[in-house]
Amino acid sequence: MIVTLIVICEIAFWVLLAAGLALRYAARRPRLGAAVLLCEPLLEVVLLVVTAIDLKNGAEPDWKHGLAAVYIGFTLGLGRSTIGWVDARVAHRYAGGPKPVKPPKYGWPRAAHEWRVAARWILAAGIAVALLQAAVWYVGDQNADPLRAWQLRMVWVVGINLVVAGSYTVFPKRAPEGQAPEEVRRGAPGREPERRS
Repeated sequence: MIVTLIVICEIAFWVLLAAGLALRYAARRPRLGAAVLLCEPLLEVVLLVVTAIDLKNGAEPDWKHGLAAVYIGFTLGLGRSTIGWVDARVAHRYAGGPKPVKPPKYGWPRAAHEWRVAARWILAAGIAVALLQAAVWYVGDQNADPLRAWQLRMVWVVGINLVVAGSYTVFPKRAPEGQAPEEVRRGAPGREPERRS
């Protein structure tokens, strides 16, 4: 049941996003579109409540409960940037908005961009770890092995993001020969699509 609900929440996320943007740009109802987009966090509340009820009713904690906590953490940590990334592209394509700014490719601007992306992923993993720890306290240590396994995976997520961002800092990518310095500096932080767990 928990896995089915996670799939439903993921589908509902994209349905609400599409509906909100359609209202905002196609129907020219920006306030109504914003109201629909603000309903997105309700999906996580529903999933959290159902997971807690399932555990309270005596369900043995397993990987599905851990996955629910991770899904909530990643939706909270990455959902806003995902919505912003899609919104910028829909506005440009269908509403005459400015062309979305691409992330810088070279040097310190690229490193700074990678650290911002890493910060969002680390925030998502941190929220997931906190929810998993709350679940551990709720069910007791003796039943918590599947939840602790998810916490370890989140530590890996943090580590990978630190390594990636750190590599752009220690080994900044250089611009091709002959490219003007102002072209290198011109890059500004942009939004890249982020995988949602």
